[in-house]
Amino acid sequence: MTESDRTPHQGVAADEPVYADRVYRSVPSVVAGAMMLAVAAWLIIDAVVSGTGATPWVALAAAPVFVFPVIAYTLRPVVRANDQRLVVRNPLRTIVAPWGKVETLKAGYSVELFADGRKFQVWAIPVSIRQRKKATRRANRATAEGDPVLRRGTRTPRTPRADQLDPNRAWSDAVVSTLQDQAERNAGKASASGDLQTTWCWWIIAPTLAGLLALVSVIAAT
Repeated sequence: MTESDRTPHQGVAADEPVYADRVYRSVPSVVAGAMMLAVAAWLIIDAVVSGTGATPWVALAAAPVFVFPVIAYTLRPVVRANDQRLVVRNPLRTIVAPWGKVETLKAGYSVELFADGRKFQVWAIPVSIRQRKKATRRANRATAEGDPVLRRGTRTPRTPRADQLDPNRAWSDAVVSTLQDQAERNAGKASASGDLQTTWCWWIIAPTLAGLLALVSVIAAT
């Protein structure tokens, strides 16, 4: 899934327009996370209201142990990119890489970012081997039929615009290709220089550890 905003950033020269971030994230992951949180909320509330003995306390202590990891691994991952830098928000860490520090992005069995001599997994762009195989079959069929690019479900050749993902490729491969092109286009700009930054997501880590400690204490006390 991608979102784009054509609003220029403040503080950028008029002859070098920089647009707001393009956003990439997995929609199925967000939907699955929202459903799991809804089910968890129902079970926890039911345990607190209807449970007896230590059950309500166990449910309350277990809530952060379940809820925060679900948020981290389903709702939190996202990739943002503009003309200055690439931001990769993983479950427990955020990587801010100016394009000048980005070496390459690769999509194998997972998407990997190589920047400033380091390697990072990109959780927000899951690789689907099935989707990749389907895209390969479409491309082979198009080549056999003499059409260089076929739009899915039509016989009309289609070439995506520069600001669109290629609809004839697997989503993860199309996103990586787009980001790689953006890295090569912006790497030499002065506005794309700076240091690679990584920060841990303590608002996920700390409550999870605190909840785990509370859960162990409650269970040990029963």
